[in-house]
Amino acid sequence: MSALQPSDLDRPALARGRSAAADADLKSVSAALRRAEFGDRLRSLALAAPLLLLLALSFGIPIVLLLSRAVYDPTIADALPRTTAALVDWNGQGLPGDAALTALAADLSDNQAKGTAYELAKSINARLPGARSQVLKTVRKLENAGGQPPLDVMKSVPFWTAPGTWPAIASGAHKLTSFYLLSALDLRWNADGGIERVPPEQAIFLQVFMRTFLVAASVTLATLLLGFPLAYLISSVPKGLAAILIVAVLLPFWTSILVRTAAWTVLLQKFGLVNDLLLWLGVTSDRLDLMYSRMGLIIAMTHIQLPFTLLPIYSVMRTIQPSQMKAAYSLGAKPFTAFRRVYLPQVFPGVMAGCLLTFILCLGYYITPALIGGASDQLISNFIANYVNVELNWEMAAALSFILLVFTLALFGIFARILGFDRLKLV
Repeated sequence: MSALQPSDLDRPALARGRSAAADADLKSVSAALRRAEFGDRLRSLALAAPLLLLLALSFGIPIVLLLSRAVYDPTIADALPRTTAALVDWNGQGLPGDAALTALAADLSDNQAKGTAYELAKSINARLPGARSQVLKTVRKLENAGGQPPLDVMKSVPFWTAPGTWPAIASGAHKLTSFYLLSALDLRWNADGGIERVPPEQAIFLQVFMRTFLVAASVTLATLLLGFPLAYLISSVPKGLAAILIVAVLLPFWTSILVRTAAWTVLLQKFGLVNDLLLWLGVTSDRLDLMYSRMGLIIAMTHIQLPFTLLPIYSVMRTIQPSQMKAAYSLGAKPFTAFRRVYLPQVFPGVMAGCLLTFILCLGYYITPALIGGASDQLISNFIANYVNVELNWEMAAALSFILLVFTLALFGIFARILGFDRLKLV
């Protein structure tokens, strides 16, 4: 055997030295790449900063401020400081003492002097229906009392000795409140501090939410039944004819929703074109009442929403090669089996994306239900608009908007959980 050379003994050490140097080089390269990527992100963020700031100022912050009013209502607490202080030791049972009535009389007089009595009456009325007229009546009596003591004036109005009046005022003494969110779900706090359902004659919002989701689901199903075959036809015909069909689909899409809804108010009249067509085809023997009905509302909304369901489906269908179905046929698959096991799984993300888009948009419909739907077909957006524009009850509008937003985000989360964000093909 030949003797070991010194160079042979140094080879492991040399190898370790080269490995350590390679690791150091790799770490330095990785650090340089991270620094470069961080710089690219900063530059991208700087370029997008004006747009993000605009969105925050014009969209994000106003929405947050509006939704915050669902849990923040300082009207009663700010308008009745003496009454709030007098109710600190009240246990909520029976009626408070004369000190609370005297404090309330002083607060009402101050609000009348400041011109805020109507706002206070409106806020109490939101918690106790019918309170607005009683508050304003009391304010006028206090103003014209002359030498009559304020306590006697308060006791002369039976409203202030009714059992439910003072709990409503006490519940509004806190600026942070759950009253409106519970009311949006037809719930309320009871005298024992628990949550209970409101009486059936006052429970309206859950029914409206269910109606909104039912109409949205019906329109989504109708657009899917119409849009899927049409999308398949467009993806199967030659490009020239496909372009004509796409334009035919998009042409109504480019028209204002208000114009299309107004057109349907003409078409759906009892002596309109739709009834004339049904009679001519022999579908019905008498004219139908399609205006101000659930059926007419679904027809109009389906026409408006059809492109939103069709386009995501078509965008997926056009990427599927016809040779896949031919290969399935050649392997012995029947047409329905090939469609179910080869074609449909590839189209499924587009179908779900189109249905999700249509369903979410239908939840916020306002103009079409207002013009075509009847009194029993108004959706939750109509109630929100009424509270904002007519009742001027922004807190209730914010609560209904918050509940609708939570339902919508939950639905979107379920779809994203099932499909994944990368598979939701919206275009």
